Amino acid sequence: MAPKILMVTGDAAESLEVLYPYQRLREEGYEVHIAAPSRKKLQFVVHDFVDGFDTYTEKAGYTWPADLAIADVDPGQYVALVIPGGRAPEYLRNDPELRKVLKSFFDSDKPVAQICHGPLMTAAIDGLSGRRVTAYPALELDMQAAGASYRDAEVVVDGSLVSSRAWPDHPAWMREFLTVLRDKAPLA
Repeated sequence: MAPKILMVTGDAAESLEVLYPYQRLREEGYEVHIAAPSRKKLQFVVHDFVDGFDTYTEKAGYTWPADLAIADVDPGQYVALVIPGGRAPEYLRNDPELRKVLKSFFDSDKPVAQICHGPLMTAAIDGLSGRRVTAYPALELDMQAAGASYRDAEVVVDGSLVSSRAWPDHPAWMREFLTVLRDKAPLA
């Protein structure tokens, strides 16, 4: 039986930041479950960069089913956690069930991969205090307010926590996360 990895996300998550790690980790041999506020078909978005815009643009993206509701997650069944970005973290961080799940992973020092706006969720459980992280650059002040040392880099590894800025950093993000996984949660 393959080790299981949990991905927590919801509507308005960035399509690439969900589907790239989902497929890459399955390709590696891990079983990946997506948890959301409820078990339903999720509507992801596409964030892109357009010349002349001060920030990214957003368009409708792929739809994808959630395997289970966050309230039904047993963190003990999972060896690692993936937190995609997009707008989903803005509202997910307010969910007390989600915060319990996240806290369990951090308390157990299990591998956690976060990208883009995903660190908003780990900041909500005080999981970034004293850590080195990266995130979408517009979150630099939020990361500092959460007690983290922010780095504008493709990927930042701090123990079991692996963070990246956004989907253009996927190769570095997954390469480093897989290095942590192979050490802490190897395949049989």
